[in-house]
Amino acid sequence: MSTKKELPPQYQPNEIEERIYRLWEESGFFNPDKLPKTHKKPFTIIMPPPNANGSLHIGHAVFVTLQDIMIRFNRMRGRKALWVPGADHAGFETQVVFDKKLEKEGRNRFKIPRDELFAEMLAFTQENKKIMENQLKKLGASCDWSREKFTLDPDIVEQVQHTFVDLYKDGLIYRGERVINWCRKHQTALADLETKHIDRTDPLYYFQYGPFVIATARPETKFGDKYVVMHPKDPRYAEYYDGQKINLEWINGPITATVIKDEVIDMTFGTGVMTITPWHDPIDFDLAERRGLPKEQVIDKYGKLLPIAEKFVGMKIEEARPLIVEYLKEKGLLVKIEENYGHKISVCYKCSTPIEPQVLPQWFLKMAPLAKKAIEAVQKKKIVFVPVRFKKVYLHWLKNLRDWNLSQQITWGIRIPAWFCKCAGEKQKAEIALGAPKKKCAACNADWQQDPDVLTTWFSSSQWPYLSLGFPKEKDFKAFYPTDVMETGWDILLFWVSRMIMLGLYRTNKVPFKTVYLHGLVRDQDRQKMSKSKGNVIDPLGVAESYGTDGVRMALVIGNLPGNDIIISEDKIKGYRNFANKIWNATRFVLMHADGAAQKTKVKFGKAEKAMLAKLTKLTKDTTRDMEKMRFHHAADRLYHFFWHYYADVVIEQQKPHLAAAEGSAEKETAKALLLEFHRVQMILLHPFMPFITEEIWEQLPIAKKNLLIVESWPK
Repeated sequence: MSTKKELPPQYQPNEIEERIYRLWEESGFFNPDKLPKTHKKPFTIIMPPPNANGSLHIGHAVFVTLQDIMIRFNRMRGRKALWVPGADHAGFETQVVFDKKLEKEGRNRFKIPRDELFAEMLAFTQENKKIMENQLKKLGASCDWSREKFTLDPDIVEQVQHTFVDLYKDGLIYRGERVINWCRKHQTALADLETKHIDRTDPLYYFQYGPFVIATARPETKFGDKYVVMHPKDPRYAEYYDGQKINLEWINGPITATVIKDEVIDMTFGTGVMTITPWHDPIDFDLAERRGLPKEQVIDKYGKLLPIAEKFVGMKIEEARPLIVEYLKEKGLLVKIEENYGHKISVCYKCSTPIEPQVLPQWFLKMAPLAKKAIEAVQKKKIVFVPVRFKKVYLHWLKNLRDWNLSQQITWGIRIPAWFCKCAGEKQKAEIALGAPKKKCAACNADWQQDPDVLTTWFSSSQWPYLSLGFPKEKDFKAFYPTDVMETGWDILLFWVSRMIMLGLYRTNKVPFKTVYLHGLVRDQDRQKMSKSKGNVIDPLGVAESYGTDGVRMALVIGNLPGNDIIISEDKIKGYRNFANKIWNATRFVLMHADGAAQKTKVKFGKAEKAMLAKLTKLTKDTTRDMEKMRFHHAADRLYHFFWHYYADVVIEQQKPHLAAAEGSAEKETAKALLLEFHRVQMILLHPFMPFITEEIWEQLPIAKKNLLIVESWPK
């Protein structure tokens, strides 16, 4: 069989990548049901669903590359490989993106009817989802598009609400008033992952509080402070006792304060004494809960002072703070000001507005009972971590969990399946059901109204592994669950991965995945975190367009140890673009001198050729071992150096004189056979990393009875 074809002098990825991807799609091999019958044992990865509100970034390119490597490797080893793609409605994050769109149009979401706003946002995400899917294809993602899921698909919504109802019936979800993260700009509670902690320098104010001096950076919260707290072992305050009453002058006049002795106090901060504001601080709230102390609201949801602030009522925090300090100074209660107090504050991760903790009625999930099973699953090695050091981080965090606030005050998301009726003169009543209660309220005969809040997107995405496979009835769930690998960034191990484990065990009684592979954050060549403000962001689609997808993928893998941050630069990508060119040129040379397959009857490998082939065999074994151990960075780096520095620089160079021998001679046929074998094996080994160029070259190699490379058998 002769397939001699002179390749173009230069590798042009833009001319082949779209065609190759279309070839893969048309083959049907992304769908495990259409793989050869020899592929029996499932290998499953559920794609962490990218947000359906914008373009992919370099972090997405990392997970696409790593997961695609795993899928392609296992598919070539005869596994029934399934990679389920999806998209996340991304509740709060999408709401923020859409709010900006509305602002540009001169509109405000708070003035748009809920159903209209939801419909607009749905259309917006569906449009973005299509763009995102094309970007995933550009990166070479060999996922099964026939199984693509969206977190707002009707079946997903129904099952997410079903989980809520079941958790409520089991006593694990409750409606309560606890301190939450509140964004006063976006007017919603935020998940912990939707806040960030930043370093800030503020004045630290010291005020006279009766016989004590207290330190605070937030004097605007102090109007209702009637409890003064100190550590029971602090010798400076040994003369005071727990429960002692002290009359003193404070902001709005004389008050009676109560002494609290509690170990929550940090004796090294300020003077070792503090007053507490339970409504506006989580530590103070927990202390008040333990001690049964009252909680008084000082600041409203919009960041304005309430009537308790008397002369400062209605003022915003920022304008009131200096006026309050000046007022206390006039009263002779300002002791001193420490101007450069460095501390961390929590802010909204989207608008950077400081979080204003509030005590509001919300839906909370009890985490301790769920965490217990999640801890046991890891301790019994039903789930393993790569790298292993994250096991300790995971276990420590799960042993110290707070109850999880599930509700958010936005339009975009899955509605909470709770129905309210506030009878005249009575406290609000609630019914928890998958649909509106069929009967009216028995007390007042009024219709039930659904809770306007939505579930945090992390609640639905934490159920993603089993819901995306059609739990509980679909055959995919029975065939492909538990999944094999959850690959994601280490930064969401605690907020997302741990919750997938907890809810997976709760709904299915099985772990959702067997291995957790964690990659690092992407940084530039100066090890700086990539951000638009720094101007160091690399657009993965842009560089793929310029240098080819295979070069981008290799740059993202080599040097990328699991759990460690990833250093990436345009120069690094250029370097692996050059590697793709090296492969292309070496192939071009071989095909020019190998007119069809070698004549086996004339092939006689000598000692030198056998030594070369032994190195190729060792390369195969080493690569396979690294792939099995998920050391993809080692495998890719070894393949790079072997091809460039051994195969191209040594093997091909040594065979050039033999290729110049007479056509059909044993000398030339042996050289052809040797080079074609090296090429055959290396294209297979490189395919998971550089799928486009290897598939294109595979088409040209004179190999009888070959499949598409995507399903070619991995060499042994």
